[in-house]
Amino acid sequence: MALDPYNVLGVPRTATEAEIKKAYRAKAKALHPDLHPNDEKKSDEFKRVSAAFEILGDAEKKAKFDRGEIDGDGNPRGFPGGGGPGDGYRWDTRGGGAAQGDPFEDILSGMFGGGGRRRNPGPMKGRDVRYRVEISFEDAVTGARRRMTMADGSALDVNIPAGITSGQVLRLKSQGQPSPTSGPPGDALLEVEVAASPIWTREGNHLRMSVPIDLKKAVLGGNVDVKTPSGTVSLKVPPGSNTGAQLRLKGKGVQASPPGDLYVRLEIMLADPKDEGLRRWAEKS
Repeated sequence: MALDPYNVLGVPRTATEAEIKKAYRAKAKALHPDLHPNDEKKSDEFKRVSAAFEILGDAEKKAKFDRGEIDGDGNPRGFPGGGGPGDGYRWDTRGGGAAQGDPFEDILSGMFGGGGRRRNPGPMKGRDVRYRVEISFEDAVTGARRRMTMADGSALDVNIPAGITSGQVLRLKSQGQPSPTSGPPGDALLEVEVAASPIWTREGNHLRMSVPIDLKKAVLGGNVDVKTPSGTVSLKVPPGSNTGAQLRLKGKGVQASPPGDLYVRLEIMLADPKDEGLRRWAEKS
């Protein structure tokens, strides 16, 4: 029997899009093959969860399932009252569901020697498979090539373009389900979620961060090491800098075309707030 995606994800039929996504993410993280190597049962559960989200995570497919037009595997059910391709129905290859035959099409078919009421749709493309993957903040900023484990246990090398944001989808051609009619395979669709960073925040292609400096360096100037997504660089602090001053590292933001900049906010931190010399200096001022 085809799976019931609502039961698989453990959500009611009234669940919102956000609730469906939350349930899927929780189950997918708990069952991911990377966490359970060689556990065939967990791998099968992971596949079921991914297949359920492929239906409920797609608004069009979810609507078709709710109307009874497709089953939990995405296969057409036909319409109530009997009927499949041999009972006055034809398969609509555009939407994957059944549609009642067009009487004008039947008449024209007979007039011009068609000899039948149904058209042969030809080889159909396999189903696309949708995944949700989390990538690091650094990979989203600099771009990367990463190996990711899919629901069926296979590993794919994925190119992550610099500048990608949460919600964007990467399409991997021919990495989906095989065609049932000798057509081309479907694609794998990877919906990306970028992890938050404890160091940087992003504004378009620019990045922002805060860097602490001691009082001496703020007064006299000097150099401070700054961590960027592509490595550590030395930043020159001008004499007389104050908390809130912003310095720019050109081209050290998102590595798009052109690359963004990294803005560094200085924050004065006392190396030793109880230093007696500092106390005496403050008392004389």
